[in-house]
Amino acid sequence: MTPTLRDFRPPDWTAEPAPGAVVLLLHGFGSHEHDLASLAPALGLNLPWASLRAPIELGNGGAAWFQITTPGVPDAGPVEQATDAVWAWVEDNVDPGARIVPIGFSQGGLMATQLLRTRPERVLAPVVLGGFVLGAPQPGDDALRAALPALFWGRGAQDRVIAPVAIARTTEFLPGHTSLVERVYPGLAHSINNSELDDVRGFLAAEVGAAAVVGA
Repeated sequence: MTPTLRDFRPPDWTAEPAPGAVVLLLHGFGSHEHDLASLAPALGLNLPWASLRAPIELGNGGAAWFQITTPGVPDAGPVEQATDAVWAWVEDNVDPGARIVPIGFSQGGLMATQLLRTRPERVLAPVVLGGFVLGAPQPGDDALRAALPALFWGRGAQDRVIAPVAIARTTEFLPGHTSLVERVYPGLAHSINNSELDDVRGFLAAEVGAAAVVGA
Protein backbone atom coordinates (compact mmCIF):
# COMPACT_ATOMS: atom_id res chain seq x y z
CA MET A 1 0.00 0.00 0.00
CA THR A 2 1.34 3.42 -0.98
CA PRO A 3 1.58 5.71 2.08
CA THR A 4 -0.08 9.10 2.12
CA LEU A 5 2.56 11.77 2.58
CA ARG A 6 2.20 14.74 4.88
CA ASP A 7 3.28 18.15 3.67
CA PHE A 8 3.83 21.77 4.58
CA ARG A 9 2.48 24.46 2.25
CA PRO A 10 2.47 28.26 2.44
CA PRO A 11 -0.86 30.03 3.00
CA ASP A 12 -1.05 31.14 -0.65
CA TRP A 13 -0.70 27.57 -2.00
CA THR A 14 -2.56 26.90 -5.21
CA ALA A 15 -2.83 23.64 -7.11
CA GLU A 16 -3.47 25.48 -10.39
CA PRO A 17 -0.40 27.67 -10.87
CA ALA A 18 -0.43 30.31 -13.55
CA PRO A 19 3.21 29.56 -14.56
CA GLY A 20 2.36 25.89 -14.97
CA ALA A 21 5.00 24.68 -12.51
CA VAL A 22 5.05 23.67 -8.85
CA VAL A 23 8.17 23.28 -6.70
CA LEU A 24 8.46 20.23 -4.45
CA LEU A 25 10.97 20.46 -1.60
CA LEU A 26 12.32 17.07 -0.52
CA HIS A 27 14.27 16.88 2.74
CA GLY A 28 17.14 14.62 3.74
CA PHE A 29 17.47 11.64 6.09
CA GLY A 30 16.34 12.38 9.65
CA SER A 31 14.82 15.75 8.80
CA HIS A 32 11.22 16.85 8.28
CA GLU A 33 8.85 18.80 6.04
CA HIS A 34 9.62 22.18 7.65
CA ASP A 35 13.39 21.95 7.10
CA LEU A 36 13.70 23.03 3.47
CA ALA A 37 10.84 25.52 3.67
CA SER A 38 13.49 28.17 4.32
CA LEU A 39 14.77 27.62 0.78
CA ALA A 40 11.66 29.24 -0.67
CA PRO A 41 12.50 32.77 0.53
CA ALA A 42 16.25 32.16 0.23
CA LEU A 43 15.82 31.34 -3.46
CA GLY A 44 13.19 34.02 -4.01
CA LEU A 45 10.77 31.40 -5.32
CA ASN A 46 7.90 32.98 -7.21
CA LEU A 47 6.19 29.65 -7.84
CA PRO A 48 3.75 27.61 -5.76
CA TRP A 49 5.68 25.23 -3.54
CA ALA A 50 5.10 22.45 -1.05
CA SER A 51 7.54 20.62 1.22
CA LEU A 52 6.86 16.91 1.63
CA ARG A 53 7.54 14.70 4.64
CA ALA A 54 9.23 11.39 3.91
CA PRO A 55 7.16 8.28 4.71
CA ILE A 56 9.43 6.46 7.20
CA GLU A 57 9.22 7.80 10.76
CA LEU A 58 12.54 7.71 12.60
CA GLY A 59 11.47 9.22 15.92
CA ASN A 60 12.34 12.58 17.49
CA GLY A 61 10.47 14.33 14.67
CA GLY A 62 12.65 12.99 11.88
CA ALA A 63 11.75 10.98 8.79
CA ALA A 64 13.45 9.20 5.90
CA TRP A 65 12.64 8.31 2.32
CA PHE A 66 14.37 4.95 2.78
CA GLN A 67 16.46 3.24 5.41
CA ILE A 68 20.23 3.32 5.08
CA THR A 69 21.59 -0.19 4.55
CA THR A 70 24.91 0.08 2.71
CA PRO A 71 25.83 3.80 2.61
CA GLY A 72 25.51 5.13 -0.93
CA VAL A 73 23.98 1.91 -2.22
CA PRO A 74 20.31 1.90 -1.20
CA ASP A 75 18.04 -1.02 -1.99
CA ALA A 76 15.95 -0.20 -5.05
CA GLY A 77 12.62 -1.45 -3.70
CA PRO A 78 12.17 1.06 -0.84
CA VAL A 79 13.38 3.95 -3.01
CA GLU A 80 10.88 3.05 -5.72
CA GLN A 81 8.09 2.76 -3.14
CA ALA A 82 8.94 6.23 -1.86
CA THR A 83 8.92 7.51 -5.45
CA ASP A 84 5.43 6.08 -5.94
CA ALA A 85 4.32 7.86 -2.74
CA VAL A 86 5.54 11.22 -4.06
CA TRP A 87 3.74 10.71 -7.36
CA ALA A 88 0.57 9.75 -5.48
CA TRP A 89 0.83 13.04 -3.57
CA VAL A 90 1.29 14.92 -6.85
CA GLU A 91 -1.76 13.26 -8.38
CA ASP A 92 -3.86 14.21 -5.36
CA ASN A 93 -2.64 17.78 -4.95
CA VAL A 94 -1.29 19.25 -8.21
CA ASP A 95 -3.09 20.19 -11.40
CA PRO A 96 -2.36 17.57 -14.09
CA GLY A 97 -1.11 20.26 -16.44
CA ALA A 98 1.58 21.55 -14.08
CA ARG A 99 5.22 20.51 -14.31
CA ILE A 100 7.04 19.47 -11.14
CA VAL A 101 10.27 21.26 -10.18
CA PRO A 102 11.85 19.04 -7.50
CA ILE A 103 14.48 20.50 -5.18
CA GLY A 104 15.98 17.88 -2.90
CA PHE A 105 18.79 17.69 -0.37
CA SER A 106 20.76 14.49 0.36
CA GLN A 107 18.21 11.60 0.30
CA GLY A 108 15.76 14.17 -1.03
CA GLY A 109 18.21 14.88 -3.85
CA LEU A 110 18.05 11.23 -4.82
CA MET A 111 14.25 11.51 -4.75
CA ALA A 112 14.43 14.49 -7.11
CA THR A 113 16.34 12.33 -9.59
CA GLN A 114 13.81 9.55 -9.10
CA LEU A 115 10.96 11.82 -10.16
CA LEU A 116 12.90 12.72 -13.29
CA ARG A 117 13.82 9.09 -14.03
CA THR A 118 10.27 7.79 -13.63
CA ARG A 119 8.15 10.48 -15.31
CA PRO A 120 10.55 12.74 -17.21
CA GLU A 121 7.73 14.38 -19.17
CA ARG A 122 6.27 15.74 -15.92
CA VAL A 123 9.50 17.09 -14.40
CA LEU A 124 11.23 20.38 -15.10
CA ALA A 125 14.67 21.59 -13.97
CA PRO A 126 15.36 19.25 -11.04
CA VAL A 127 17.80 20.49 -8.41
CA VAL A 128 19.95 17.95 -6.55
CA LEU A 129 21.80 19.32 -3.50
CA GLY A 130 24.28 16.94 -1.90
CA GLY A 131 22.44 13.98 -3.43
CA PHE A 132 23.04 11.11 -5.83
CA VAL A 133 21.25 8.64 -8.12
CA LEU A 134 19.94 5.13 -7.56
CA GLY A 135 21.96 2.34 -9.17
CA ALA A 136 18.94 0.44 -10.54
CA PRO A 137 17.56 1.25 -14.03
CA GLN A 138 14.39 3.35 -14.03
CA PRO A 139 11.49 3.58 -16.55
CA GLY A 140 12.43 6.98 -17.96
CA ASP A 141 16.16 6.44 -18.46
CA ASP A 142 15.93 5.83 -22.22
CA ALA A 143 13.81 8.94 -22.68
CA LEU A 144 16.34 10.97 -20.72
CA ARG A 145 19.20 9.78 -22.92
CA ALA A 146 17.29 11.12 -25.91
CA ALA A 147 16.07 14.41 -24.43
CA LEU A 148 18.93 15.37 -22.06
CA PRO A 149 16.86 17.71 -19.85
CA ALA A 150 18.59 20.28 -17.66
CA LEU A 151 19.53 19.22 -14.12
CA PHE A 152 21.47 21.04 -11.41
CA TRP A 153 23.78 18.99 -9.17
CA GLY A 154 25.58 20.86 -6.42
CA ARG A 155 27.70 19.38 -3.64
CA GLY A 156 30.36 20.31 -1.16
CA ALA A 157 33.98 19.42 -1.84
CA GLN A 158 34.27 18.44 1.84
CA ASP A 159 31.07 16.36 1.97
CA ARG A 160 31.90 13.21 3.94
CA VAL A 161 28.28 12.03 4.29
CA ILE A 162 27.59 10.86 0.75
CA ALA A 163 29.65 7.75 0.06
CA PRO A 164 32.28 7.97 -2.72
CA VAL A 165 30.61 5.08 -4.55
CA ALA A 166 27.42 7.15 -4.82
CA ILE A 167 29.32 10.19 -6.12
CA ALA A 168 31.10 8.03 -8.70
CA ARG A 169 27.82 6.47 -9.87
CA THR A 170 26.18 9.89 -10.19
CA THR A 171 29.19 11.35 -12.00
CA GLU A 172 28.90 8.55 -14.54
CA PHE A 173 25.11 8.62 -14.94
CA LEU A 174 24.11 12.27 -15.14
CA PRO A 175 26.17 13.49 -18.14
CA GLY A 176 24.66 10.80 -20.37
CA HIS A 177 21.07 11.37 -19.23
CA THR A 178 20.82 15.13 -18.59
CA SER A 179 22.19 18.47 -19.69
CA LEU A 180 24.09 18.64 -16.43
CA VAL A 181 24.96 21.81 -14.57
CA GLU A 182 27.41 20.59 -11.92
CA ARG A 183 28.94 22.72 -9.19
CA VAL A 184 31.35 21.62 -6.47
CA TYR A 185 31.86 24.15 -3.66
CA PRO A 186 35.30 24.35 -2.00
CA GLY A 187 35.19 24.12 1.78
CA LEU A 188 31.53 23.09 1.90
CA ALA A 189 30.59 19.93 3.80
CA HIS A 190 27.16 18.23 3.70
CA SER A 191 25.26 21.49 3.61
CA ILE A 192 24.09 24.37 1.42
CA ASN A 193 25.80 27.76 1.23
CA ASN A 194 25.00 31.14 -0.31
CA SER A 195 27.07 30.51 -3.42
CA GLU A 196 25.05 27.38 -4.13
CA LEU A 197 21.77 29.23 -3.56
CA ASP A 198 22.88 31.90 -6.03
CA ASP A 199 23.68 29.22 -8.60
CA VAL A 200 20.34 27.46 -8.08
CA ARG A 201 18.52 30.77 -8.45
CA GLY A 202 20.25 31.39 -11.75
CA PHE A 203 19.56 27.84 -12.92
CA LEU A 204 15.84 28.12 -12.16
CA ALA A 205 15.62 31.50 -13.88
CA ALA A 206 17.25 30.05 -16.98
CA GLU A 207 15.31 26.78 -17.12
CA VAL A 208 11.89 27.63 -15.64
CA GLY A 209 11.75 31.31 -16.58
CA ALA A 210 12.90 34.64 -15.20
CA ALA A 211 9.59 35.06 -13.37
CA ALA A 212 10.15 31.85 -11.38
CA VAL A 213 12.53 33.52 -8.95
CA VAL A 214 13.04 37.02 -7.60
CA GLY A 215 16.50 38.55 -7.74
CA ALA A 216 18.11 36.09 -10.15
